[in-house]
Amino acid sequence: MFANILFAPMFVLLIHYFEFRSVVLLYLVISVGFFVYKYTKKDSYKDMIAPSLYVVILSLAYYFSSLDVVKYIPSTLSVIFTMMFIDSHINQKHMILAFTKKFYKKELKQKEIEFLKKGDLYWVFVMSFNTLIHLFIVNFSSDLVWAFYSSVGWYIYFFGALIAQIIYIKAKCV
Repeated sequence: MFANILFAPMFVLLIHYFEFRSVVLLYLVISVGFFVYKYTKKDSYKDMIAPSLYVVILSLAYYFSSLDVVKYIPSTLSVIFTMMFIDSHINQKHMILAFTKKFYKKELKQKEIEFLKKGDLYWVFVMSFNTLIHLFIVNFSSDLVWAFYSSVGWYIYFFGALIAQIIYIKAKCV
């Protein structure tokens, strides 16, 4: 998570002082190292999505010498997470319920469990809107705005959405 927060602002800072292709090459080497690390850990295929995506997109950015290609990494990740929530909702995998059970140590009431089973649909909309924000920023904002939203802005957005969901579930299930 810490690396994701630093990805965009460090990239913008580094390309200010160094040649673009050198910075992309550095990020590409780090991404390949991360990919190899995740692969040797025998993580699930879902854990390999982000490192694979970084390697592919940074390779394209290096080849085309394009910052715009790099700027699409966060929006592409957002699309992938949106698709995961869509899959979870359609196939009733109840991803939000599973996360809640993993991190919330108290016993859940039946009303809360039923509400959380429907939580994936809420996150489909949250993630879809996040993707639209990313795409808008990539296409119509400065590199600094992109760096801010891609590093900490979307965390603020997610925590706001999470807080709204928690408040709603507490009000509805009390």
